[in-house]
Amino acid sequence: MSATQRIQQHPVYVQAANKASVYVNQLDKELTKYPVLNNLEQRTQIPKAYTVIGGLVLVVILHAFNSLAAPISNLVGWGLPAYLSFKAIETPSPHDDVQWLTYWVVFGFFNFLESFALRLVLYYVPWYFAFKSAFIIWLQLPAFRGAQVTYFNIIKPLLLNISSSNRSPAPASTNVEPHAE
Repeated sequence: MSATQRIQQHPVYVQAANKASVYVNQLDKELTKYPVLNNLEQRTQIPKAYTVIGGLVLVVILHAFNSLAAPISNLVGWGLPAYLSFKAIETPSPHDDVQWLTYWVVFGFFNFLESFALRLVLYYVPWYFAFKSAFIIWLQLPAFRGAQVTYFNIIKPLLLNISSSNRSPAPASTNVEPHAE
């Protein structure tokens, strides 16, 4: 019996393989909701779950090479949201428009802030772009509604505070009657 066969028959390996199979099947079932992935699976004969897992592994590997980390992170923040925004514009329902409009406001605000502090952040936070990509994915996923959470808890209060401090106070009204001469 070869070493590979012994490993494959080990109870820990068998248990891990069975557990992984359950998770992959659950992921494949969830991904059935997306027609793009269904079409890709039909064309390539590669299960949707493997395609998504492979894509995520590729993104992680590309983040390991620092020169590719920033463009990959920006692609994660732009690619799928741009496509889904296009789809949202074409649908009559305003709900998806609000979701993606909110996403773009948060994404733009985040990139604006990042432009000021990127060198400092990169100095103190190794793997910053991996964290940024995870944050962007959290913003995008409808299950988490990250863009809405960020908008309503951070950006909206900040903008309301800025807009209220820019208004000049209304002159105080006095109850002084003009006197007639």
